[in-house]
Amino acid sequence: MKSVSMSGSPRVSVGKKDAKKLRTEGKVPCVLYGGAEQLSFSVEEKAFKPLVYTPEVHTVALDVNGKSYTAILQDIQMHPVTDKIIHADFVEVVSGKPVTLSLPVKTTGTAPGVKAGGKLLKKLRRVSVKGTIDKMPEAITIEIGNMNIGDAVHVGDMKIDGLTFLDPANATIVTCLVTRNVEEEPSKTAAPAAGAAAAAAPAAAPAKDEKKK
Repeated sequence: MKSVSMSGSPRVSVGKKDAKKLRTEGKVPCVLYGGAEQLSFSVEEKAFKPLVYTPEVHTVALDVNGKSYTAILQDIQMHPVTDKIIHADFVEVVSGKPVTLSLPVKTTGTAPGVKAGGKLLKKLRRVSVKGTIDKMPEAITIEIGNMNIGDAVHVGDMKIDGLTFLDPANATIVTCLVTRNVEEEPSKTAAPAAGAAAAAAPAAAPAKDEKKK
């Protein structure tokens, strides 16, 4: 898993007034927990760019006042109007201790169902998993080379050594759907056949009254 380096400064005070002051200075109040001690610190908001504004998941090489930590970003709060980052929670990575991450979903291969006119739909773009950091992949990769129209891959189908999937087992991750064009194709081919049959049918005999005339 890729890593992003961040430098932080310890927070002397952790009140709302101090947090507001940090935000006006372009900094984000943060908390690191999960290790031997909980640490409150601040980080420049711009340092979050390679960590937040990407679908990829990274570990964080965090330096606070000269002390190094390996962490993951667990939660982040954004301002509802400006979308500025107003708070971030980090979890320290401890050897052998499981962590929970939301990993992006990627597909590989070409589905036969797509070649047949179907459409591949990714219903879950991220899945939640739990495991130790050494077992954690950068993404959940699904092979779709055997998917035909109507096939689907569910969370319960996923088996990766060392990982526990936390989403409902019946949740669909990716599916191959029939498209409208495929649905309409049989009716289009049936129409000319019906017309041809009608054309081949003998003309109706004239009514008796018409014969007398």
